Amino acid sequence: MKIKLLGTGTSTGVPELGCSCEVCTSSDARDKRLRCSALVQDGDTRLLIDCGPDFRTQMLGEPFTRLSAVLLTHKHYDHIAGLDDLRPYCRRGDIPVYAERETEMQVRRIFPYCFGENRYPGVPNLQLRGVSVGDPFVVEGVEILPLRVFHGMMPIVGYRIGKLAYITDMSYIEPHELEKLKGVDVLVINALRYSKPHGTHQTVLEALRIVEEVKPSATYFTHIMHHMGLHSKIEKCLPNNVFLGYDGLEIEL
Repeated sequence: MKIKLLGTGTSTGVPELGCSCEVCTSSDARDKRLRCSALVQDGDTRLLIDCGPDFRTQMLGEPFTRLSAVLLTHKHYDHIAGLDDLRPYCRRGDIPVYAERETEMQVRRIFPYCFGENRYPGVPNLQLRGVSVGDPFVVEGVEILPLRVFHGMMPIVGYRIGKLAYITDMSYIEPHELEKLKGVDVLVINALRYSKPHGTHQTVLEALRIVEEVKPSATYFTHIMHHMGLHSKIEKCLPNNVFLGYDGLEIEL
């Protein structure tokens, strides 16, 4: 199994429009971050986690092969706005899209033309399928466990796929859900900025407390904003086996 981080940025991306800070003007490719998304591959099974407004750009450099399913973490625009760009992939068959009820309803509101009785030719053929936290489901032989995490007061979903766990936009996880992360080899988890608290996202310092509890073999931070600081500087401050993710990073399990 492997995971590729297609995007590691926050909702505004990096560089942020109108900003001239040292991160937004950096020449280091690792400081340029598209909206948050990832591609998991296990054999011939390819799972897209979130499908934001940069999806088309993210996939231009990828082999054009079938997507097995899309896993949505929550209903915010930066995680679902690219679903219309799945159209070319639907030529290879309908695409299952797994989501909780609130997220499913938001997808139907934003893309009503995908679900009506008289759809015009060429719209994405999306099969919305519900997920329930704690109830694993299987896509082409790969078992996926939805986890409950909180984005501020909003309940959203993280996913454990075998020895991999992927969590974004989290500010809090309850102890009994944290237990479900133990035993993973690779943890991908959000860290918005280094230490200044945020109401709906965790910082590096808060994420490191999760790492201490879970003890994965390796951790990669994602959903990063420009206030994090330069990639080259911040990564030197992190413990062994903890890394800042960056767009295009491939991680083998």
